[in-house]
Amino acid sequence: MFFASDNGGPAHPNVMRALMRANDGYASAYGADPIMEEVRAQIREIFEAPQAAVYLVATGTAANALTLGALCNPWQTVFCTPMAHIQEDECNAPEFFTGGAKLTLVDSVAAKMTPDTLRRAIMAEETRGVHGPQRGPVSITQATEKGTVHSCAEIAALSAVAHEYGLKVHLDGARFANALVALDCTPAEMTWKAGVDAVCFGGTKNGLLGVEACVFFDPADAATFELRRKRGAHLFSKHRYLSAQMQAYLSGDLWLDMARSANARGQRLLRGLQQMPHVQVLYDPPANLLFFDAPRTVHARALNGGALYYVMGGDPHVGDPDEMLTGRLVADWSGDDQAVDDLLDLLRA
Repeated sequence: MFFASDNGGPAHPNVMRALMRANDGYASAYGADPIMEEVRAQIREIFEAPQAAVYLVATGTAANALTLGALCNPWQTVFCTPMAHIQEDECNAPEFFTGGAKLTLVDSVAAKMTPDTLRRAIMAEETRGVHGPQRGPVSITQATEKGTVHSCAEIAALSAVAHEYGLKVHLDGARFANALVALDCTPAEMTWKAGVDAVCFGGTKNGLLGVEACVFFDPADAATFELRRKRGAHLFSKHRYLSAQMQAYLSGDLWLDMARSANARGQRLLRGLQQMPHVQVLYDPPANLLFFDAPRTVHARALNGGALYYVMGGDPHVGDPDEMLTGRLVADWSGDDQAVDDLLDLLRA
C-alpha cells in the first residue's frame, strides 16, 4: 500500500529492456547518439511541432531550472504560485540557474493562478525602475502540486496575459501525462496551441528511471540551453541511457498507458474516500494525486496497518485522536486495485 509518491514506483520493464539494448556496443556521447535523434523526432511528432528544440536531462529540478534559465535574465522575476514546485521544493535551483532571478508568488485558488491574479502580480513589477526586478516568464504547473489540473482554456487565458506583456510561458510538466489523460486532449492543445513557449515533459514520476525532456517550441528560446546544461553539470556523457529511457517511454504510447493506470488508481481512491462521512477530499483532483482530511486516529490506523503516505499538520500517532490532519495520496502506474481497496478498508474501518 505505497501511496507516498509516484517517485517511489518502479521503472517499467520496457524501459529496463531498452536500457539493455542501448548498452550493447558503442555510441557517440553527449547527446549525439542515434537513439536521441529518434527521440527528438518522436517528441516533435507527439507535440505537432516539427521545429521544436528538444533536450534531455535527468531530473525535474534540472529541467525546470535550466529551462527557466534560458527564458529569464538574472534581473527578472519568474511568476508562479506559492505551491509551485519551483517555489516549494527545488532549494532555490531556479534562482541559481537563472543567475539570480527571483520568484514572484501569484495568488492562487487550489494551486492555480487566475488571469486576474497574474495580471496584478505582473503590474506590480517594473514599478521601481532599476531598483526592482523586471518582469520575466510565467511558470504554470500541470498537474499542480495540489492535484488539480488546468484546463486548456485556463492555460490559454494565463498565456494570453503573459504574452500581452511580452513574457514567455513555461509549463512544469512533471506530471504532464497524468494531466493530459485527465483532460483527454493532445499535447499540442495543452501546450503551444494554448500559448506555452517551453515545456518540461516529465517521465520520472511516470515509470522512468530518471529523465525529463525540455522542449522549446521556438528554437530561438533555446539559444543558451546547451551551454547552461553543460555549465550546470547536467550534460550526460553516456547520454544514450537517457535517450533509451525516453524512446521506450514514447514508443507504443507507453507513457499514456502508464498515466492512465496511475489515474485510474487515483480516481478509485477518490471515489472510495468520497463515500466516507468522516473524510473530506480537498481540491477536486482529476488525476493521480489527492489530499484529504481525516481524524488523527484514522491516519494512525492506516499507517499502522501498513499504508505508506504523507500526513501533514501533526504527528498522526500523538495528540487528540479526533483532530483533523491532511493526508496526501499519490498513485503510480504500477499500483493495483487491491492495494487501493486495502487502504480504503483501513480508512473506512
